[in-house]
Formats: sequence, structure tokens, C-alpha cells
Amino acid sequence: MPWTKDFYVIDTYTGQKRLALRETALQPYLSPDGKYALYYNIFKKYWFSLELSTLRKTNLTKKVEVAFYDEDDDHPMLPYPHGFGGFDKDGNGLIYNKFDVWKVSMSGETIPINITANGRKNKIEYRTQRLDAENPNNASYSANELLITSFDMTTKASGLYVLTDDKLVEKIKPTEFFLNKYKKAQKGEVFTFRRQNFNTFQDLYYTNTNFQNTTRITDANPQKKDFKWGTAELFSWKAYDGKELEGIIYKPENFDPSKKYPLITYFYEKRSDSYRNYYTPRPSASIVNPSYLVSNGYIMFVPDIVYEDGKPGPSSYNCVVSGVEALEKLGYVDSENIGIQGQSWGGYQVAYLVTVTNKFKAAMAGAPVSNMTSAYGGIRWQSGLSRAFQYERTQSRIGKNLWEGFDLYIENSPLFGIPKIETPLLMMHNDKDGAVPYYQGIEMFMGMRRLQKPVWLLVYNDEAHNLRKEKNRQDLSIRMMQFFDHYLQGKPVPKWMTNGVSRVEKGKNLGYDLEEKSSETEKTIPSSN
Repeated sequence: MPWTKDFYVIDTYTGQKRLALRETALQPYLSPDGKYALYYNIFKKYWFSLELSTLRKTNLTKKVEVAFYDEDDDHPMLPYPHGFGGFDKDGNGLIYNKFDVWKVSMSGETIPINITANGRKNKIEYRTQRLDAENPNNASYSANELLITSFDMTTKASGLYVLTDDKLVEKIKPTEFFLNKYKKAQKGEVFTFRRQNFNTFQDLYYTNTNFQNTTRITDANPQKKDFKWGTAELFSWKAYDGKELEGIIYKPENFDPSKKYPLITYFYEKRSDSYRNYYTPRPSASIVNPSYLVSNGYIMFVPDIVYEDGKPGPSSYNCVVSGVEALEKLGYVDSENIGIQGQSWGGYQVAYLVTVTNKFKAAMAGAPVSNMTSAYGGIRWQSGLSRAFQYERTQSRIGKNLWEGFDLYIENSPLFGIPKIETPLLMMHNDKDGAVPYYQGIEMFMGMRRLQKPVWLLVYNDEAHNLRKEKNRQDLSIRMMQFFDHYLQGKPVPKWMTNGVSRVEKGKNLGYDLEEKSSETEKTIPSSN
């Protein structure tokens, strides 16, 4: 059951209010002429219009044989719609299904029209732009033609079109770049946008010729040419249960397929659509950086994950480990030196995976939930929300309350699998985390220490879920890569891993210095940092 609100129509002259929508989950959109509101009914899974003068409701999409909700959503809850694209210049509503843009009349007197036509056939996602900050519910135009962006779900390439005489006319051809951040001048037909891929910084471009010509106006990262970089490529495989999955492989510059490379796997639900994103190598708030990894001799793998209700842990195993094994078959991954890293929801899955497989030689988990039974009864300190909703209906995907699904809460909690752990685990969990309770990291850390498992806990005082202070981001990045470099590249172990850093030395003696001789850190149980 989603959170719902009641909406009223209020006469601004008399103050009279009339109840228009009861227990409605999503915000309605007011039409430009003020006569209608457009809204999605999450319970009935249709778009409706509300005539404000009469409060008459009209189902606008009942006769359309396509879903306007996210049919790929794998949460145990009612799916949300694909979205609203604004109102066109004639006052029609523009709404999305998975691929296309549909035009609906507010009166409902005409049938909805698929104005992009071929999105589903070609697996291209079309979307409008809303660039007017003063009128954010209005779709944007160039030279009186509706602007429509494209994203190819197969190649991850994006382009730009205008709708002319009910046909899409190409303005920017989809190539190897990802285009985003469109802006329009308040006066005049001047547009800016950003263009990027893994090897190309997201510089700013502009046009004042209806996109007939575009000009780059920034060169913000000229120093990139002085550094080793890498490449990105898409990768497909079948999970253990037969599902077709996608992921991204980042490879070092001058990659040699005859060599063996250490691998670090990072993930967070579905990330393959970010294939053409650029990543600035910089201190991290919580995760590994693709550009840094490939520049330092690693391969990085980012697999997509799909989930089954009640089985978030096994689902991650089904997708992540199957993807790593498929990648190993290509011949250039050093199977003896594979690591894994994740933050928050990804951190939970890292903590779970090391309880069910020894595939990974080293693992790093940021802000992981370790015990779903204790986390269920807490609150999110930042928002004050009960954490129960997360486990029953949203990201954790258990689908039942604690008492109905007790076994599922136990089976999916890393804490109860600690006796099986052999993988060295580095964790970060901060004492002002407003999303995942700090005690979740403590439970995991103390459990592993009690059973003499190799574990390290980084705690940044007065820091949140993701690090905010630059000095702490730099510290985490150094320690995280010293940890992986030691286990996956055989580099000397830093002293903070063998000796820890005492409370009185914290902030004074960083412990970055490397031991002169390699140490069997797997057998060492250090103090927390």
C-alpha cells in the first residue's frame, strides 16, 4: 500500500473547497488552461483526467493495449508509471510507456496517440524535455517543434529529434555518446547540452541554429591526456536461472587479452544504462572509481541484478556470481584475484555474498545491513521513517512483515552466515548514518571478530551515509585501494591493517605506511579504525 493523500479543488475567490481525489498516491498535474488535472491511478494502473469545474474523472488510457506502468519493476509493491512528459502547446497531456510518448486529450474525446510510433519496435526509449523553469509542466519546443530525446536500450546511445508533421526528424544522430542536461535560454532559440562517454569528459555544447550546428564551448578537462585511462564495453550473459542480463566491463588502456588482470566487481541494482557515462577520478564518497581502477591495472565489472521477492541475497548471487564466472571464460581475468565492492544496498549484498561463496579474495562493504531482524524495527534517522516499509515493499524486497516472513529475514541476513565467511572484509559505517543504522555495521564487525574472521571497520565520526568531507573521502579511497592492492595485486600490507589505529591515535597516525614484508593478514584480527 503506497502512501496516499487527498486532493481538493479550492475556489480562490470564496475559499470553498471540494474533495476531488481521495487516497491518491501521486501528485496530479494542472493543465495550462487550468481546467483539468492529469493524474495516474496507481491502483487501477491508468491515467485519468479530472475536470476541475465538475470533478468529473475520465479514464484516458483504458482502451490502449500497452502498460503505462513499469512492467520491469521487481519490487513487491504496486508499480509506478513510466512518467509524465508535460503538456504540449495545444494542452494535450504527454505520457510515457516503456518506450514511447503518447498524447492524450484532457477531455478524453479522442483516443490516445503514440506520437513516437517505433520505440517499442526498435527498443528505443523516447522522452520529451521540460526546460522552462517558470512553467515546468510544459513540454519544450525548438522552432515550434516538440523536442524529443532518444535512448537506445541496446547500444545505450542517445540522440535528439523534433516532431515535424507527426514524424520524428533527427537533429543529433545517436552515436557513441550520451547526451543530457539540456537547457534553453529564457529568450531566443539557444540551447545547451552535455555530451560524454567513458573516455570523453562531459563538456558543454550549444546551438542557436535549431540543432543544425553545435559548438563545444568548454574544455574543462584537458589534463586527461596526461593520464592512463581505459575503455568500456557492454557484456551479456545468462544468470543461473536463465535470465538474460547485461553489465559493463571497464578495461585498462593498452589492454592485452593474453594477460591476466585482477578484477573488482561493483554493483547497485541495474547500472548497464550508465555504459556511456564519464567518471572523474577523484576521492570517493563510498565506492570504487572505474577510471582509477583501470588506470591502475584492474578490470572492473558492473553487472545488472534482477530480484525475486523474498530472496534479495540469493538474487544477487544468481546475477553477480554468474556474471563473474561468465567473464572468467573470456580468459583475461585472474581468477585467483577477484574482489567485490558495494555501498548501502550494494554493501548489504557484498556482506551477504561472502557468506555463501568464496569466489572473492577480498571484499569491501559500505554501510551494510547485516541483521534484517534488528534493522526492521528501527527508523531512518534522517527522515524519521520506520524501516519496516523498506523490507516489506521496497528495496529489500522481502515482501512480508517480520513475523510472517521470519525465515526469510534470517536467511537473507549476513549476520547469521558469519561462520561460513572466509573472505577478508573491509567495512565502512559512520556514526551519523541517517539511512542505514550505524549498529548494523557494528553487529557485523563484532560477529566476525568473535569468530576470528578477517575484518576491518572504518568509522568516520560525524559523517553520514556517504562521506561529505573531502579529507575523509581521500582517506577512504586510500585505505580501500591499499586493501584491494594488497589482496589482489600482492602489494605490501599497510600498518593500519595489521596494527589498527587506536582511538587516541585516530586522526594523528594514519597508518598508511606499508610493512616491509608481506603479512598473513588473513589471520590477523586488528582493531577497528
